[in-house]
Amino acid sequence: MSTKRTFRRVRPVALVSAMLLALTACTGGEAAPPTPQPATPAQVSLQPGDGARDVEPRDSVGVTVRHGTLDDVALTNPQGKRVDGELADDRTSWTVTEPLGYDRTYTWSGTATNDDGETTEVRGSFHTVQPDRTVGARTNVGPGNTYGIAMPISITFTEPVRNKAAVERALSVETSADVEGSWAWLELDTAVHWRPQEYWPPGTEVSLAAELYGLDLGDGAYGDNDLHSDFTIGRSQIVRADTQSHRMQVFVDGQQTADYPASFGLESDPGRVTRSGIHVVMSKHPKYFMNNPGYGYEDFEVDWAVRISNNGEFTHAAPWSIGDQGNTNVSHGCINLSPENAREYYELAQTGDPFEVTGSSVPLGPRDGDYHDWNYPWDEWTSMSALS
Repeated sequence: MSTKRTFRRVRPVALVSAMLLALTACTGGEAAPPTPQPATPAQVSLQPGDGARDVEPRDSVGVTVRHGTLDDVALTNPQGKRVDGELADDRTSWTVTEPLGYDRTYTWSGTATNDDGETTEVRGSFHTVQPDRTVGARTNVGPGNTYGIAMPISITFTEPVRNKAAVERALSVETSADVEGSWAWLELDTAVHWRPQEYWPPGTEVSLAAELYGLDLGDGAYGDNDLHSDFTIGRSQIVRADTQSHRMQVFVDGQQTADYPASFGLESDPGRVTRSGIHVVMSKHPKYFMNNPGYGYEDFEVDWAVRISNNGEFTHAAPWSIGDQGNTNVSHGCINLSPENAREYYELAQTGDPFEVTGSSVPLGPRDGDYHDWNYPWDEWTSMSALS
């Protein structure tokens, strides 16, 4: 007798339902939303740091912030006056835009805000350096003035400078024409001069900037003031004076415009020789009183005097030597001209004009005053820069 087996077909729909039930049981329902995280607090940094001392007036001073923006930031001096500063467009930094004072405590205030609107205080203080002494400076070029093509730029200090390289880095000369020039230290480190390699191109616009205030000059000395001047170079006028031919000739824009008979310094006396070399017109006076006690005269009045060095060399009217002018040198170092010629040249002369003297036995040098700049060959001149 046979046994008949019976098989039951499981329906697919029932199987799928069972799987879904199992999956639902594993996941436990819908996922929970993430918990919001608080914004990072604004992080403020001060430069220099809180409590810093001996900060120099031109050091970088400012505030920066991470994870936020700056609100009202102020740096105040001991009198409560706010220091000028500039806030960046993205409000993440504020920078001082003026030099600070010496030996003062400056205090920060203000706030920074993060993305959640939470604020962080800007606070702290620092103290600037107290110099042993301050050193002043002056320049020979006045703003708005016009000078001749040999005009050097001079910056003179009230005492010798030790940190000369730092001073040169703080100086700039900008010109409208392409002009190569260099600074050189003269006169026992109390003066630095700038001159072009060749005479200035006529019509050049010049801008001098000397950012000396707050600068460490060495040996405990700091700069007392800045200097700025914009000036112009005028027409080309060159005097060529020959002590042997006893002539003084004037050239304007390369063309000779005058030829004067002259008497120069007496060659037999080294104290009276007119120096050879490139002089520079320094000033002019319709009347001037000459003084040379060693040669027996004081307050000796002359007309139409044009100074070309600090050692007493002028062109001027000398009616007493007209007979010698053009043939004999008899002066005490000056260039003697007739009254008519002296006045004519006086009216032509401009501060900074080159005055080239040749033929004498004594060269122009450092002992002869401020403007002996053009008597150095260019390679020697550039070697006198602290940055050479």
